[in-house]
Amino acid sequence: MIEFKNVKKTYPNGTHALNGVNLRVEDGEFVFVVGHSGAGKSTMMKLLLREETPSTGRLIVDNYDLTKLSRFRVPYYRRELGVVFQDFRLFPNKTVFENVAFAMRAVGTPGRMIRRRVPAILNTVNLADKQKCFPRELSGGEQQRVALARALANNPKIILADEPTGNIDPQMSLEIMNLLVKINRLGKTVIVVTHEKNLVDYYKQRVVVLKDGVISEDRVGGMFE
Repeated sequence: MIEFKNVKKTYPNGTHALNGVNLRVEDGEFVFVVGHSGAGKSTMMKLLLREETPSTGRLIVDNYDLTKLSRFRVPYYRRELGVVFQDFRLFPNKTVFENVAFAMRAVGTPGRMIRRRVPAILNTVNLADKQKCFPRELSGGEQQRVALARALANNPKIILADEPTGNIDPQMSLEIMNLLVKINRLGKTVIVVTHEKNLVDYYKQRVVVLKDGVISEDRVGGMFE
């Protein structure tokens, strides 16, 4: 599903963000990516989102070679991804329903399918009663659940969650993580970038530890330093 092959990334200012990453994530896996600030987590996410390309090495995601992918094909590749950001990135002047529906309209989904699918997705994230609310009327945890629903809107194969619990309280963090685990059990590949040791320890999934641009540890369970 996802394979980094000796991936290195050096930015124009000379920063060596990744220094030879080798990583394989199988279809349907759940993986935490952890590491201190500057370890290379953000760069790894940017590469997966095809916002950046490797300086050397190869990155293959679901039969897309991101090293060679043309600009024309990038939007098609991104349809395979559902992305959840720390800062929610909701449209403030759209309702919950409209925020989720927007992702579907962007890829040309028929209106009748949108009207049927959006309520079902909102029910999955326990927001069936918030369809007509605006983001300002929701708690941080509820806003993040809307963001998660939007990520699921087009039935992607892969969910990328970049610090999804960074702006919400501990109780809501557990709720979001429980939903991500639930989504993983439905067959989605889930990658969660986080710095929250307690969550990683609690869920005991596969943990990939980045340090100075390389993978220093790759194991199942928590207890990273």
